Amino acid sequence: MTQESPHKGKTGLQRAWNATRYSLAGLAAATRNEAAFRELLLMCLVLIPLALWLRQDGVERALLIGSLLLTLVVELVNAGIEATVDRISLENHRLAKRAKDIGSAAVMLALLNAAVVWALVILS
Repeated sequence: MTQESPHKGKTGLQRAWNATRYSLAGLAAATRNEAAFRELLLMCLVLIPLALWLRQDGVERALLIGSLLLTLVVELVNAGIEATVDRISLENHRLAKRAKDIGSAAVMLALLNAAVVWALVILS
């Protein structure tokens, strides 16, 4: 029988508080340790105010900002995959490479999505 995490027993406000602390710790770790996340964060810090300034329509603003935030989310998942793979083993393995390549492809598609959304909104 598999033992569950002792943290899964928390409920209510304690669980929400713990989840918030873990999330903030994850953002801090990504900012400290992941250059790609820092670069995307900087991109968002520049482009989100630009999105607010360029567009008056709420839907257009939501599309522009949402596409940027999606790149951060996907990069966080990719960094988590890479950390997990590296935790298991640092040796070259075809499945480790596949996992990392697929995570990288997800980031690329999120960036492509952001570029397409921005082009369509700005050019319309």
